[in-house]
Amino acid sequence: MPDETDRDGLKIAFVMDPLATLSIKKDSTLAMIRAAQRRGWQVSYLEQRDLLFVEGEPRGLLRSLELTGKFAESLAPEDAHDGCYRLGEPEMTPLASLDIIMMRKDPPFDMEYIYSTYLLERAQSLGVNVINHPGSLRDCNEKFFATAFPQCCPPLVVSRREDVLRDFHKTHKNVVFKRLDGMGGTSVFRIMENDPNLTVVLETLTKGGSEQIMGQLYLPEISAGDKRILMIDGEPVPYALARVPMAGESRGNLAAGGTGVGQELSERDRWIAAEIGPELKRRGLTFVGIDVIGDYLTEINVTCPTCIRELDTQFSLDIGGMLMDTVAAKL
Repeated sequence: MPDETDRDGLKIAFVMDPLATLSIKKDSTLAMIRAAQRRGWQVSYLEQRDLLFVEGEPRGLLRSLELTGKFAESLAPEDAHDGCYRLGEPEMTPLASLDIIMMRKDPPFDMEYIYSTYLLERAQSLGVNVINHPGSLRDCNEKFFATAFPQCCPPLVVSRREDVLRDFHKTHKNVVFKRLDGMGGTSVFRIMENDPNLTVVLETLTKGGSEQIMGQLYLPEISAGDKRILMIDGEPVPYALARVPMAGESRGNLAAGGTGVGQELSERDRWIAAEIGPELKRRGLTFVGIDVIGDYLTEINVTCPTCIRELDTQFSLDIGGMLMDTVAAKL
């Protein structure tokens, strides 16, 4: 690993979705790549399918990646076009030759994702700094992990039993049911008192009682936004992105049509971050997005948190740069 005097030569690779599928306008990984490139680091790109273990070591089919032109300077979407980046030819490379690997593959969190964490864990054992920690990516389900901090959460239940879920609904009357492996607001249902859809929603989400799901008290503060708070090495970025639902929606996710409105963290936001931060740091969860509605923590996103670009634009920040500096300091 390079010492403090050799940080310009760091080698960093991003495990991510195919470049052609990214949102040029708002993808957070592009902000990280830009920050690494501006520090003079050698940036490489690979997909999950490019990870492998051969001849006793973890390797990857790596391609050099360079953001080009005005896009490399500003990430402004109006400067983006088919030539906004340059990719090299794939080269079989021992992962141990890298200094940093950023795991930035979007869910679904399926068996292929888990297999990728196994391969990345082998690289980590050889001294590569993998962000986030592969074992913690496996252990910390983005819905269930929040239950480690009951003092921060609204009333909730996790069960696959219809009678238990019905009792929770009967008690709280206005609740949200969701799958534990959902993302982007998919498979999230608000069920109010005397809702005739309760049975079919429970049957569908639990797959007939065969899968655990979560129920949470519905929080009317969602109308003011589902706040995404980004955490870097256990410390919060001082601004949140409140994702305000569009008319007629109870989900604030940007993927579900929500609008992102930046705001300073409240005292309660900072308290929640302080409650969670030490455990995130202990687990090697260097970059995390926590979701807060009103005064309550609802989710802890560890796989591929977003909202960097929106906050950077609204508050003239460089969150990608903050993250890269933190990652480099860990070497």
